[in-house]
Amino acid sequence: MKKWVNRLSAGVLVSSMLALSACGGGGNQTAPSSSTPEASKEQAADSKIKERTIKAGIGLNEDHPQGQGLKKFAELVAEKSGGKIKVQNFYAAQLGDDKKMTEALQGGLQEITIPSTSPMTGIVKEYSILDFPFLFNNGEEADAVLDGPVGQQLLDKLPDHGLIGLTYWENGFRNLTNSKRPVEKAEDFQGLKIRTMQNAVHLEAFAKLGANPTPMAFSEVFTALESKTVDGQENPLATIESNKFYEVQPYLSMTQHVYTPFAFLVSKKFWDQLSDEEKAILKDSAIEAGKYQRELNRQVNGEALERLKAAGMKVNEVSAEEKAKMNEIIKPVIDKFAAEIGEDLVKQLYAEIEKARK
Repeated sequence: MKKWVNRLSAGVLVSSMLALSACGGGGNQTAPSSSTPEASKEQAADSKIKERTIKAGIGLNEDHPQGQGLKKFAELVAEKSGGKIKVQNFYAAQLGDDKKMTEALQGGLQEITIPSTSPMTGIVKEYSILDFPFLFNNGEEADAVLDGPVGQQLLDKLPDHGLIGLTYWENGFRNLTNSKRPVEKAEDFQGLKIRTMQNAVHLEAFAKLGANPTPMAFSEVFTALESKTVDGQENPLATIESNKFYEVQPYLSMTQHVYTPFAFLVSKKFWDQLSDEEKAILKDSAIEAGKYQRELNRQVNGEALERLKAAGMKVNEVSAEEKAKMNEIIKPVIDKFAAEIGEDLVKQLYAEIEKARK
């Protein structure tokens, strides 16, 4: 009898424990999740961000606004990825000139570079429209065009060439330096041997003005100026100062003949490996860093002029009348390339500029 009672008691005890366990009262029960839908989304997104190290190279120095913009980009990527994506920056053409780095992107050997758009005309000919002389009156007009439908149309042509364009940064308005004389009027270009980028519009425009344009990799320019292999070069003020061209170029003429953007490029081979979350981090960071870079570039260019004067450069302005005269001389070059690029895109470009001026 006693054995029967003991067995009954044990059975009741086991049944009670099973019942408690089923109701969630057991000591080994997994506690219900306290995570919110928002936390779950963050965890899911975080799981799609991998540990990566990205090589980003530019042709200009670290102290140039482009270099400072690249540092800002690296900081933003690290912040937005929770430290998972690291950007390793290379300055001053350590990985090669713009052409070599762009080719490295196409081959999947480098992830990011930010070249001037001028040499990119060999990849996408439509980029030539941004090299039309005296196109923009100020940076804000350029921003409106580049951040609008025309700029996007140009970026959309890059994937077919192994590149992804995320946004545009600013190189700026180009001015002429040389070791011969001040350039105050169109006739003063006559006979000057000027280093230019490998860009057909630049080459033909300078030739039309009577100069002798000489394409050359940017990394070779200082030595060529110092040895008098070329008489002069043309670049924005921040670049002239950062690369110390004032040491070998006594004359600075404020021609402001062309506005040049930088294109923020990513290797398509690399881009296609990324999750949507990783792509968003890179694009958002490039745009945010680009806004910082544009503002800094305009500030530095404004300040650089006074520092270049203090360094001993003889600076001269170029009147609006002389710029109009130069533009008239160059007009056949613009008409030629407008026909080659496509009249519709050129008309859209000028329409966007007019809209920005209103």
